[in-house]
Amino acid sequence: MKIVVSTLNAKFIHTALALRYLKSYAEPEFPVEIVEYTIKDPAMNIVSDLYSKAPDVIGFSCYIWNIEETIEIIKMLKKVKPGIKIIIGGPEVSYDVDYWLERIPEVDFIIVGEGEDTFKHLLTEITTTNKYHLVFGLAYRKDDGTPVINPPRPKLDLDSIPTPYRFEEDLSGLQKRVTYFETSRGCPFSCQFCLSSIEVGVRYFDMDRIKSDLLFLIENGAKLIKFVDRTFNIKRDYALEIFQFLIDNHQGCVFQFEITADIMRPEVLQFLNENAPQGIFRFEIGVQSTNDATNEIVNRKQNFEKLTRTVRLIKEGGKIDQHLDLIAGLPEEDYDSFRKTFNDVFALRPEELQLGFLKMLRGTGVRLRANEHNYVFLDQSPYEILSNDVLSFAEIIRIKRVEDVLEKYWNDHRMDNTIEFLVKDEFDSPFDFFQQFGDYWDKQGWSRIGHQLEDLFRRLDQFLSERQTTHTKIIKGLMMYDYFTNHKHKPRKPWWDFSLEKHELSAYLKGIAEQPHLVSNIFAELSLSEKELHKHTMIEVLAFDIEHFIKTKEIKEEPTILIVYYQPKEQTVIPFTVSKALLL
Repeated sequence: MKIVVSTLNAKFIHTALALRYLKSYAEPEFPVEIVEYTIKDPAMNIVSDLYSKAPDVIGFSCYIWNIEETIEIIKMLKKVKPGIKIIIGGPEVSYDVDYWLERIPEVDFIIVGEGEDTFKHLLTEITTTNKYHLVFGLAYRKDDGTPVINPPRPKLDLDSIPTPYRFEEDLSGLQKRVTYFETSRGCPFSCQFCLSSIEVGVRYFDMDRIKSDLLFLIENGAKLIKFVDRTFNIKRDYALEIFQFLIDNHQGCVFQFEITADIMRPEVLQFLNENAPQGIFRFEIGVQSTNDATNEIVNRKQNFEKLTRTVRLIKEGGKIDQHLDLIAGLPEEDYDSFRKTFNDVFALRPEELQLGFLKMLRGTGVRLRANEHNYVFLDQSPYEILSNDVLSFAEIIRIKRVEDVLEKYWNDHRMDNTIEFLVKDEFDSPFDFFQQFGDYWDKQGWSRIGHQLEDLFRRLDQFLSERQTTHTKIIKGLMMYDYFTNHKHKPRKPWWDFSLEKHELSAYLKGIAEQPHLVSNIFAELSLSEKELHKHTMIEVLAFDIEHFIKTKEIKEEPTILIVYYQPKEQTVIPFTVSKALLL
């Protein structure tokens, strides 16, 4: 019997850990082939490829991001190969199971919940007695079409699952793709918008096994390992032991964790700040809302004061990038309340702030009680909300504009110094900047076209000019600095008209080449000739001392020459400044 398990990942670089668990548990009794695609792949191409493998049984792992595309593939596959047994499983189909049995008649079996043991038991029954009523955790139909949903299967002893991380066919992709890793299952919290809250209790894998698997992945070239544990730091000693192991053995690999910041112990923070190498750890922190009434309704326990302390201490340590999440559309979080939530969290200046919108996932408390808050949401995945009793569709559309500009101008870090000045000195709050710019962006029709780096600067400049923003010389100088320093190579052209004529530029470069010590000792040590300066530097006159601003965030108005050197071999950029008066 030929068995294939498959899924449609959101991107090529992603990998499906669930498929590897199924394979590791089913073998050697049932050899399993893993085949992965993406949601961007044409359905006909996927069906043709799967058909060519001649499977007798095929299983699909289903999530909100791929369910609709997966259904299309299942329907086509059943038409061209009617005798194939089709199994689906995963979080998207583990709830409202009778709905899925009715909606997708081409599916023969649905695995509900944790799948390893159920999948193997089902394969045994398919190849022997066909007594499917004995397979706990399975849903199917009788011969007359009557749906059957068996009792749930008891939770597995996690260490009974053979490792899913050592398949030979995965090794060549470790450097190019994300590796997902699990040290525990379950979540101690009960947030009503999250599927993790449904599983009671947390189970852990054996520590020696975890270390052995991690070391195997690192030594075989893994570059990014994302831990899928819902709350990695729930057990302090357990987390500390893994942190220490990764510090000792990382070999340049990067590790990402989901943590709960308000329960992070001070001694753990101190340990990380003192011992973690810079750049190997990333933390994802779900804040979602700072509205206490909202958090109480969704049964989310969060101490924002403690969370703030943790985020700031990590940031002060300078070792770990932080990704903070917000959810717009939670119960009783109206537009003004969400504005406050956004500003509360942006004040922490995370390296990345993800603004998402509530999705009414099947099986969650918010979906079961949707009528209590008059939720209107999409009928099909991703079940994103359209409105509720305190947030209108028009307000959601406006917040989506905030999300669009936030991604382009903050999360991509194209002009950090400029944005910092704008949100502190020019707009009432960070949210107001992103909202006003987002509204303007949408009005100009820019959301429907592509953007080069210079376009982003030019469009921000246009927006600020039309609203008659004050401190225009300061802002433009910051934008120039950010633009120059966001290139590894000398840019071909700026997005503004140079203030210097050619003869002025030549005169400045000649003076700098003859007296480099006027710039700085470090600059003088570069020993750049006038020809090299012409070839590898950009210079511009700013109305203020940019170096002083970068260090102190204070404006010192003094005409200053900005010199940006693009090192041709190292492909790095080094900015220098010198008072214009010194070169006159």
